[in-house]
Amino acid sequence: MKTIKTISEMQDCRKTLAEPVGFVPTMGYLHGGHISLVRKAREENVSVVVSIFVNPKQFGPNEDFEKYPRDLQGDLEILEEEGVDAVFAPEAAEIYPQDFNSRVEVLGITQKLEGNCRPGHFRGVTTVVNKLFNIVRPQRAYFGQKDAQQVIVIQKMVKDLNMNLEVITCPTIREEDGLAMSSRNIYMNPEERQSAIVLYRSLMLAQDMYQRGERDTGAIRKEMVRLIKTEELARIDYVSVADPATLDELDMITGKALVSLAVKFGKTRLIDNVVLG
Repeated sequence: MKTIKTISEMQDCRKTLAEPVGFVPTMGYLHGGHISLVRKAREENVSVVVSIFVNPKQFGPNEDFEKYPRDLQGDLEILEEEGVDAVFAPEAAEIYPQDFNSRVEVLGITQKLEGNCRPGHFRGVTTVVNKLFNIVRPQRAYFGQKDAQQVIVIQKMVKDLNMNLEVITCPTIREEDGLAMSSRNIYMNPEERQSAIVLYRSLMLAQDMYQRGERDTGAIRKEMVRLIKTEELARIDYVSVADPATLDELDMITGKALVSLAVKFGKTRLIDNVVLG
């Protein structure tokens, strides 16, 4: 496995990789969710590239960029075991040199949900993912369903800009108690971690209501909020039942619906979702 720090080295390495190339972009501090993406990429491609880059441009001024968990050596050991061909782990100055002055922005769907709570976040995501796609030139790129809006935004960018690759969404990987795996879970103290299970319980409540015939999204949101508020440590950013393509809020579910939420436990902000229908 090659560990690569510069764009020029990554471009040279890419010329030697057998195709098709599967690509898994990450911010490191790998967990089971990341590994599931790597394994799917390994299964479907001849070569696999993983990037590890904590992207400063997708963090807001009061967010957790500086303290975001990092363990490059541990990540490299995991990826070596998984049979990854190359790991691209650049420094910020390599991706954003001093004269860097461009950005890629998808409008519309980025103004809702996460975009409304975290202005500029998706502009940072689409800019760096665009750069990574151009550097690695994969045939397939793999993302987790946990970050549902991010996947929708990237799929839209790829379609709009006629990028010659396939964006593949893989299922959310969960802890035994249902909490979605996330690098940020490490921030929580034991009491907050226990409270956070309510996210999965609320999503399962929505799924159960839907399976029992409920189609009124107001009723579903109301019951989800009621359940989440039984946990004193939980502070809700949003609970959404939206069209999975446009992210417009639905009044009634007539086809598929993306049920998503963002909730804070102490200083830790967690997101999760489930698709109905």
